[in-house]
Amino acid sequence: MMKKKNWIKDLIFVLIGNFIIACEVAFIVLPNDLLDGGIAGLSVALQPLIPIDPVWMINCLTIGLFLLGLIFLGKAFALKTVVSAVAYPVFVTLLSSVASQFPESTFILPDYLAAIYAGVLAGFGLGLAFRANASTGGMDIPALILRKYAKIPSGQAVMIIDVLTVSLGVFTYGLQKALVGIITAFISGQVINKTVLLGSQSAKNVMIISSKWEDIQAYLMDTMSRGVTVLSGKGGYTSQERPVLMCVLSRKEYPVVEQEINRIDPAAFMIVSDVNEIHGSGFTFEDGTINRNVW
Repeated sequence: MMKKKNWIKDLIFVLIGNFIIACEVAFIVLPNDLLDGGIAGLSVALQPLIPIDPVWMINCLTIGLFLLGLIFLGKAFALKTVVSAVAYPVFVTLLSSVASQFPESTFILPDYLAAIYAGVLAGFGLGLAFRANASTGGMDIPALILRKYAKIPSGQAVMIIDVLTVSLGVFTYGLQKALVGIITAFISGQVINKTVLLGSQSAKNVMIISSKWEDIQAYLMDTMSRGVTVLSGKGGYTSQERPVLMCVLSRKEYPVVEQEINRIDPAAFMIVSDVNEIHGSGFTFEDGTINRNVW
């Protein structure tokens, strides 16, 4: 039952992601000849060289890239992506027909506005598909192949492929159009990373070195109801052994804890880093209480 629910959830994410990107293509990319780095941007860049209707070129490239994903990313990926390979061309065709019912000037925007809105919509749509471990059947397939073999984040891989794709437009539309497309690619990559982490719980990971570590540990566990991991540390200069406390706190809790630790030991040494996602005890809330990870 759980697997079925997850499959339905993934399917919904993929369909919504494809619809959002199709809206970006039909209402922003094609009317503005925008080099967005995606499959639509590639069709725009190639149109002066290959005089085929951009919508038909998008459909052909979608099928070709789907086969590429099947070869390099496997059958499981392809089974999810086959939805995109069908839905994306259908959405683009239908929405382009809707756009054609309006005057040509309706969707014409200043270059910078077109770049911003296209980047946000493309990034959000791709991010939803990536959350389902699928793709929209476009230029994100080469990006996912790059991520798989180069071991880099999804957003960064998309930006690399997008910049390469946009660079092709220099030869057909000139440098200005290509530079506008790079703005879209950058925004899209940032939005993808944010969307992939959407719903995850961000926090602060705090490492504390103090001669009064027992008092600080008691405060964190008894007052803040937070789990604490005690690590073994050794000073490189003094060679003295001293426990190091590691504790994960919510962003709201951190300022309170910092103030109290400074009160307990003004000389305490703290290392604080951002955490994008946390799972397990310590951040599980049930019936208004916090489950502590104590071991």
